[in-house]
Amino acid sequence: MTEIIVSPQNPQYKHLKKLTDSASVRREQQRTLLDGEHLLHAYLQNGGEPRLLILEESVSEPLIWEAWRHVPAIRLTPRLFSALSPVKTPTGLMALIDIPSVIPLSAPSFIVLLERIQDPGNLGAMLRSAAAAGVDTVYLSEGCADAWSPKVLRGGMGAHFATQIVEQADLLGVVRDFSGKLCCAVLDAPHSLFDTDLNGAVAFAVGNEGAGLSPELRAAAHVEFSIPMLGNVESLNAGAALAVCVFERVRQRAGNGR
Repeated sequence: MTEIIVSPQNPQYKHLKKLTDSASVRREQQRTLLDGEHLLHAYLQNGGEPRLLILEESVSEPLIWEAWRHVPAIRLTPRLFSALSPVKTPTGLMALIDIPSVIPLSAPSFIVLLERIQDPGNLGAMLRSAAAAGVDTVYLSEGCADAWSPKVLRGGMGAHFATQIVEQADLLGVVRDFSGKLCCAVLDAPHSLFDTDLNGAVAFAVGNEGAGLSPELRAAAHVEFSIPMLGNVESLNAGAALAVCVFERVRQRAGNGR
C-alpha cells in the first residue's frame, strides 16, 4: 500500500519541498525533482533510476511504473502535489533523482560556454538546442540560473540527460584548456556566421541576456562573427542566437560528410 501524505508538515514532504524551492539544497544534496512522464522517459533512456516516485493521490499508476515497480513511492493530496510541482497544471507524476555526475572528456570537440544566463526558461531552451546539436559539454558560469531547477528541467525537455552540464565553471579556464577555437557572436563583427569555418573543435560563448559577454571572455575569443538579420530588429534573444550558431556547425559538418 503506497503511503498517502496529507500534511505539509510531514518530514519527507518538507524535504521534497526544499529541493523544489532551493538551488543551494539541490547543489548540496546533488538531487532534484523531475516533473512529468516525458522527463522520466528521457531519464530512463539514459540509464537513470529514481530514488522515489511521487504520485498525486487520484492519479492511476502510469505505464512507466512497470519499469520501476521496485522503486519506493508515495502519494500526495492534490493540494500538496500542486505546491510541489513547478507547473500550473501538474501531470500527477514526479520523481526524486540524483543529479548525474560529470565525467570529464579528455578532448571534447564541441562545447558551449554560457555566462550569467539568468532566465530559467531561456537556459532550458539553450540546453535543449545544445543537446540536439550534439554538443559534448555545456559550461555554466557563476550567476547562471540553476540548471537542475524544475523550471530549467521543464524547458530542457530531456536535454539534461543528453549532454554534460558543468555548473559554477571558470569559463576562462575552460577556454585555456580547450584545444579548439572559441567563437562569439557580436553585433559589430565584420564577418558573418555563415562565412565562418566551424569545422574542427569549436566552442561557442553566449553572454547574459542584457549585458552580453564580459570583456574578459570576449577578449579570449579566437573568432568573432555577426548573425545576419534581414528584419529591423537590434538583436536576437540569447537562446535563439545559440540555436542558430550550433546548427550552423551541424549544417557545415553535414555538408562535409561528417
